[in-house]
Amino acid sequence: MSETVVVIGNFDGVHPGHVEVVQRAHARRPDLPLVVVTFWPHPISVLRPELGAMLLTGLEERIDLLKRAGADRVEVIDFTPDFARLSPAQFVQRVLLPLEPALIVVGENFRFGHRAAGTVQTLRELGAGRFKVEGLTLVRFGDEETCSTVIRQALADGDVEHAAEHLGRPFRFSGVVRHGDHRGRELGFPTANLPVPGELACPADGVYAGWLHRLDARDAHGVPLPDGGTAERWPAAISVGTNPTFDGVQRRVESYVLDRVDLELYGAPIAVEFIARIRGQVRFSGIEALVQQMRDDVRRCHELLGT
Repeated sequence: MSETVVVIGNFDGVHPGHVEVVQRAHARRPDLPLVVVTFWPHPISVLRPELGAMLLTGLEERIDLLKRAGADRVEVIDFTPDFARLSPAQFVQRVLLPLEPALIVVGENFRFGHRAAGTVQTLRELGAGRFKVEGLTLVRFGDEETCSTVIRQALADGDVEHAAEHLGRPFRFSGVVRHGDHRGRELGFPTANLPVPGELACPADGVYAGWLHRLDARDAHGVPLPDGGTAERWPAAISVGTNPTFDGVQRRVESYVLDRVDLELYGAPIAVEFIARIRGQVRFSGIEALVQQMRDDVRRCHELLGT
């Protein structure tokens, strides 16, 4: 293996701070392959499982975003209790040295090794004579440092616009469309339903304006797109929650593509982008009040999305 530039981090969400670390690492040594080291599952889910990781992206999406940012290769480290017990020196020996790094680039708050004992300075000391180390200052938006924790809190508050500011793009929630209760179709608002796994972050319960993307290179009716064809995106009213009007218990993301009742999406992989929050979740007294509110939600979505 030839020398490489190595970037290390969790990179959950791959926000602008993460992207800048990757791009600046590439700029330092554009002549060398750029390897990004990330960890799966999230360390919090292993070290403090009671807290819940609430991931912003799944692993496949994280790898894709890192490669788009400039990574030539992504090394995924299996984060286990045994791995968490490695000392900083063992971490360098087992994880980093096999990559033959000439330069390692991390954020200035990077910690590694058992009980996060290792710092950027520790890494420099362990790498002396073997590789160089650079710690980069964190990206800021306004008066806040951009980090995954800030983004998760914005989503928990339903503030998808603030989350987008720190992500550098609208928050996306992806999955495979499942059959639901089919009530939406009966009411004239058929929805594409995605269950919300407990380990994934999702905006607070409520109704949002956004966009729905089909991810399998097929059109609205499931027909494969021609070679080079661009997948459509559709404006959508997106409901997050348990559907309390009908005493629902499972938390879902239910997306109604505005003014469309002909889409064939069951079993299709989709992504939903959240643009703006319209209202919180409400328990309605009956079907008529619910339908009236849904019509108003659709009108608001048209206005917010400019459709």
